[in-house]
Amino acid sequence: MKLWDKGGQLDAAIERFTVGDDPQLDLELLPYDCAGSRAHARGLHRIGLLTDDELAALEQELAAIAADAEAGRIVIPPDLEDGHTYIEDRLTRVVGEAGKKIHAGRSRNDQVLTALRLLQRDRLAGLRTAVDGLREALAGLDRRAGAVPLPGFTHTRKAMPSSVGLWAQAWRDALADDLELLAGLERLLDRSPLGTGAGYGVPLPFDRAFTAAEMGFGGVQENPIHAQLTRGKYELAIVQWLTQVMLDINRLATDAIWFSLPEFGWFRLPDRFCTGSSLMPQKQNPDVLELARAALHVVTGCQQRIQGIVGNQISGYHRDLQWTKQPLLEALRLTRDTLAVMTAVVDGLIIDEARCRAAMTDELYATHRACELVRQGVPFREAYRQVAASLARPAGPAG
Repeated sequence: MKLWDKGGQLDAAIERFTVGDDPQLDLELLPYDCAGSRAHARGLHRIGLLTDDELAALEQELAAIAADAEAGRIVIPPDLEDGHTYIEDRLTRVVGEAGKKIHAGRSRNDQVLTALRLLQRDRLAGLRTAVDGLREALAGLDRRAGAVPLPGFTHTRKAMPSSVGLWAQAWRDALADDLELLAGLERLLDRSPLGTGAGYGVPLPFDRAFTAAEMGFGGVQENPIHAQLTRGKYELAIVQWLTQVMLDINRLATDAIWFSLPEFGWFRLPDRFCTGSSLMPQKQNPDVLELARAALHVVTGCQQRIQGIVGNQISGYHRDLQWTKQPLLEALRLTRDTLAVMTAVVDGLIIDEARCRAAMTDELYATHRACELVRQGVPFREAYRQVAASLARPAGPAG
């Protein structure tokens, strides 16, 4: 039975529409939903609403559900609607009466908030590690080829001398900025919404600090209406952070595509990272970099979807919020996968030192020559014009 079932019959088309993709999406949430349910069961036990034996039986089956979910052994039937119903239905079938008790003082609203919060914290911890991995790959590139000179560009034209090391360090620093932004997001997510019910609290004497600590949270969200206001808002904040990471990846990939053009040849991708053409035998295509570059825009699309759904809602829970789950999970997954492939690409990047040095043409040193004149006492604007005149191109043929 559905958790809200009171004996009526729901129209089949309405049921299909309202259930949506939750039976599939909630498979990813199930282990976290089980962790939240375990903490809630311990809270119920703490206030005398579950016996020792009931708690032990519930914990054992919740562990089994989580293990089955992680192993891909669970299918949620559409008639059960979502992972929350699946958990309670299975607990009731396996454990008996204790399974019917576990939802006391809990709404699916704070249940899904808690499961999402646990998933979000876990996914962001994994992404912090992945960003660190890409930063280490860039450090490795700096160590092996940092001293190799490289033209620096403004307006996509040669500007001043640079180096592979300066270039790699720039992206390391950009990703460090992203980790600074993540630290603030992690603080926001370190508060448990469990016990806020449907958004207006629960008339039972729960020890919310106890259940928060059971799940590894640093504290609780005190105001239950505020807890509901975070649904969608925190998802949006997470995906906005993901767009910062993906923006850096987008621009890093674009540089790598540009610098590895055969006409430049400063960087090369190993053959194992390149795809080919079904028609042109000579092609070695940087598809991985092109897809990594485009992934930013997919994540930005997820951000826009969430923002559009959350806007214009009054306070309290609304079923619209169900639609924020899929873009959140998609953005998290795509960012994780893109970080992984970009780390591999940077680790495998080949620097052609001879081509890099050959690209260090005379105009790159114009500013250096102007500054040398300044050190000799020439006013900068005069030095600037002297160097510009020495570099003046001959006029082209009359047209």
